[in-house]
Amino acid sequence: MANEVVSLEDIWVHYDNVPALESVNLSIYQHDFLGVIGPNGGGKTTLLKVILGLVKPSRGKIKVLGDAPERSRRFIGYVPQRSQFDRDFPVCVQDVVLMGRLGHTGRFRRYSDEDKKIVREALEIVEMFDLRDRHIAKLSEGQRQRIYIARALVTEPKMLLFDEPTAGVDKPLQVGFYELLQSLKQKMAIVLVTHDIGVISVYVDKIACLNRKLFYHGSKEISLEMLEALYKCPVEMLAHGVPHRVLKEH
Repeated sequence: MANEVVSLEDIWVHYDNVPALESVNLSIYQHDFLGVIGPNGGGKTTLLKVILGLVKPSRGKIKVLGDAPERSRRFIGYVPQRSQFDRDFPVCVQDVVLMGRLGHTGRFRRYSDEDKKIVREALEIVEMFDLRDRHIAKLSEGQRQRIYIARALVTEPKMLLFDEPTAGVDKPLQVGFYELLQSLKQKMAIVLVTHDIGVISVYVDKIACLNRKLFYHGSKEISLEMLEALYKCPVEMLAHGVPHRVLKEH
């Protein structure tokens, strides 16, 4: 069996005495590609912050890479829903990705040739090396997301976390984005928080449903019963749009 990289046992999180997570149990293994779906306010971002050690549970046990999450955080690449930046600040793609090496070089040290080699390799992986000198504001939303993945990759992570990474990205570009993540899972575990059930069901290996409580069976199958428990209302499943976005065989 693959190595367990995250272990959550009976995790509870409260904000002002209001539960955000309730008795969450979850194991994530090396090379897992896990999609997490659920309504707004259901605790998805909180779950990522618990794994990163940014939110301390009210109750329960958590291990990340066999250690406390705050000590393992440097081995995790994180891509938030939106990265804020000053569009007028003179920074190119290569500089943005280099920032991911600060944890290795220190704030006031020069980047080494090894740092630049790692950046080049990351940009090649996300197919953005040809745009290395372009101003970050001149990129499309989908291109910027690839740059942020490259910035996460240069930290040499053992796991990648994504919080709604395709928000604002055109549907045709999302397919290439998910296929990139699918290739990256050969090297590390990936956790993807999203609302897009149809597309991720093609690419992820496992799907967890989260609405304070976690509904998870270690597979990518989603039943109507799971969705109704998740959204607390009757649910009908519909497939629409371009068929290959839902069924890969098409």
